[in-house]
Amino acid sequence: MGRSQIGVIIHRGSREIGGTCIELKSEGASLFLDLGLPLSRQTTSVDVDSLRPDAVLVSHPHLDHYGLVDRLPPSVPVYMTPLAQDLVDSTRLFLGKRTLRNDIRHFTSWVPFEVGPFRIHPFLVDHSSPEAHAFLIEVQGKRLFYSGDFRATGRKRKLFDRMIERPPKPIDLLLLEGTMLGRDNGEFPTEASVEDPIVQVLREHAVPAFLVCSSQNIDRIVSAFRACKKTGRSLVIDAYTAWVLDRMRQVSGSVPNLDWDGIRVYVSPGQYARIKEADELRTFIPRLFGPARIKVEELEAHPERFLWVSKMSSGRTIRRHLERGRASVIYSQWKGYLDCSDEEYVGASDMRAFMNDEAVNFVYAHTSGHATVEDLRRFSKALEPTIVVPIHTEHSEEFGRHIENVVIADDGCEFDA
Repeated sequence: MGRSQIGVIIHRGSREIGGTCIELKSEGASLFLDLGLPLSRQTTSVDVDSLRPDAVLVSHPHLDHYGLVDRLPPSVPVYMTPLAQDLVDSTRLFLGKRTLRNDIRHFTSWVPFEVGPFRIHPFLVDHSSPEAHAFLIEVQGKRLFYSGDFRATGRKRKLFDRMIERPPKPIDLLLLEGTMLGRDNGEFPTEASVEDPIVQVLREHAVPAFLVCSSQNIDRIVSAFRACKKTGRSLVIDAYTAWVLDRMRQVSGSVPNLDWDGIRVYVSPGQYARIKEADELRTFIPRLFGPARIKVEELEAHPERFLWVSKMSSGRTIRRHLERGRASVIYSQWKGYLDCSDEEYVGASDMRAFMNDEAVNFVYAHTSGHATVEDLRRFSKALEPTIVVPIHTEHSEEFGRHIENVVIADDGCEFDA
């Protein structure tokens, strides 16, 4: 790859989706791009306790990109946006954990900042997580681009189009995610296409309906809310989802929240106990118990009037409604989770059972949070990098069939940018 004064180590991610951890080294300084929790048990081992970065950039608030930062010494600066920090801490609080105790420092989309010798330009991107960013990093006269996780098929597609129309060239090294190599997104090619089958299910089946999706997949929540508006139903969310949507008000006035007609919130005893335990959440109680609150008696009396935003772990709730008759389950996540054990992904066995239950109208409706192969090709062609190194993929060897100037790196092996 030619000699330079910039070292790159992919500690994890050259042949794996999730658990991303990439190190840049220059002038005696070490900058990490994400430090994520692995998604698979078949993962490259990383001794986090031995890592000594000078700083970490978190591209977005998904566990597979930030999940190990709390293993670092508290003095190590961790950079993320204010909303990303809110969403990370929200997840931890509702799991009964304390908020991050790292030295969290904030950046703003599009506004460059410096970390030691590194000058960083954050680019907001379209992804199935809010506040997802790619980074252009300038150091020692070189320009490196880290794609993070991105797509061109969501409700923020204009961010991808802007990048293609005005690419930040020149780029010496592009670290490019490739989640979708080996996967197909043809059935539901865009976020908008997911909305139609949800509408169809709600119109054609006057039974309890459950949408199994991530609470932080804001585009999916918007799709569900729009489907409810078209079919006269209300969208029922839990306290965690309500908190996430409330946090989103920092950056968007077009995301549904508890103040909107058609949004109801069910506060389970377990979540209420968590909220009362956390000082950061306790002030949210009046909003949860305001006009949007719905009690279990109303849900059970008229279940056909609602669409519940649910989790894989919601099997017990769904079965309780099946005791009274039929139900619709709209599965709106990656199909691969259905092949997992409960130890790998809680609730997977329940979802598989619902697929084969004659009393369940089981419908798949999901589009990926990651760029298709064609969009990866367009992205790389627009940026015209000297070198492309695949990351966040299980099929790095296929990159060269679609993209020019590919060099495959190995986990743990340092190379020069």
